[in-house]
Amino acid sequence: MPAATTPEPLWLVLGASSSVARAFIRLAAAGGASLILAGRDLADMERSAADARLRGAAEVEVRRFDAADGASHAAFAAALPARPLNILLAFGLLHPQAAIDRDPALAAEVIAINYQGAVSILARLEPRLAAAGQGAVVVLSSVAGDRGRPSNFVYGSAKAGLNVYLQGLRARLSHHGVSVTTIKAGFMDTAMTYGLPGMFLVASPEAAAKACLDAAAKKRNLLYFPFFWWLIMGIIKAIPERIFKRLKL
Repeated sequence: MPAATTPEPLWLVLGASSSVARAFIRLAAAGGASLILAGRDLADMERSAADARLRGAAEVEVRRFDAADGASHAAFAAALPARPLNILLAFGLLHPQAAIDRDPALAAEVIAINYQGAVSILARLEPRLAAAGQGAVVVLSSVAGDRGRPSNFVYGSAKAGLNVYLQGLRARLSHHGVSVTTIKAGFMDTAMTYGLPGMFLVASPEAAAKACLDAAAKKRNLLYFPFFWWLIMGIIKAIPERIFKRLKL
């Protein structure tokens, strides 16, 4: 009697309507991956699902997921198929600092999505990842978390908290054969950043999606994207506080 085969891991894409997630779905589908697209915009995800099937995806499902609705995360995680998972976490929220200054309630929204929402769903997926003993978690974070700058320190603080959480999750899951990759992204051409002042060296969602797939395959711990942001942020982090306070960053 032939030995039972273990199903290939599938990609759970959280925040599947983001620009980077859409590009990631197209790439993964072309490689024959199985996909679960999760997010709030069901119509958009159904369009992505149809496109993914045409590109060669083995299986595609669409499921509703709201990062801000932490009460629904346990049920969402429990309803996922009982098979090994890879995860791309691509949701996020960026309110300009000037808007937050006018309405401090927006700060809570930024923290709820970028930090609390990410921790809430990953904490519920952690046990099944550990039990599977395989898989990759790729989280789209930001270079903004490397240092608190006056121009976006609320958003940066949420990403800084997320980055520290991922460090701990990476260390814990490394004992179970699961990789956790933090993508510290610089400026990207997405709906979230459209029209923001001070944008330079902007990367495409397609390039970011390929970087996420490659990082998962190589089990990278941390990746600055594009790569030159490693140098830029190294310089910014090295500036003494007494000087940094005088800079308009």
